[in-house]
Amino acid sequence: MDDRTPVWTVIVAAGSGTRFGGAKQYLELAGMRVVDRSVAAAAQVSDGVVVVVPPADVSTESSRSAATAVVAGGPSRAASVRNGLAAVPPEAAIICVHDAARPLAGPDIYHKVVGEVRAGAGGAVPVVPVTDTIRRVDGEVVDRSTLQAVQTPQAFRAELLRMAHTGAGDATDDAGLVQAAGYPVVAVEGHPRNIKITHPHDLVVAEAWLAT
Repeated sequence: MDDRTPVWTVIVAAGSGTRFGGAKQYLELAGMRVVDRSVAAAAQVSDGVVVVVPPADVSTESSRSAATAVVAGGPSRAASVRNGLAAVPPEAAIICVHDAARPLAGPDIYHKVVGEVRAGAGGAVPVVPVTDTIRRVDGEVVDRSTLQAVQTPQAFRAELLRMAHTGAGDATDDAGLVQAAGYPVVAVEGHPRNIKITHPHDLVVAEAWLAT
């Protein structure tokens, strides 16, 4: 694949924000909505961006979002990704999947994962070292040097991602589906600022990162 290979991104923003206490994707982060930040970053490196939102929000977001297309999410994250994939044109050779709740993912991370797929990888994901001490529920401490935390955006050869999602069940990670289907996925260096907005305090942390 060369640099002209069409790249599309599916941004998953269909969650209800149960742990956060509301639809976090629509909250403002330093003057810009969380989901809009994710769309803007993806648009810098993609030929098209599909954003997946709660079904009730499709009409409003279609007129408000800068995405190429806005589609309704499904009953699970994997179902929402599949709905997004259905809106990606067949000529797309590389498809990135990104969680809207990671609004600080910049074009640099997209370039890393897309670059690996252009170079021949089936898929690529950004990872960061696990810095906390991890303890099993039985009390045993896990060797954190053997662990990595996986981030998004994740990039894949389009046909592999589509095949992995065909008939697949639920999954919180697209790379896991692709690997389970028998296709290798490589890891690239992520960034500690690429945090996921899960709790209200995460917005404060994200604003601090943006201020640096």
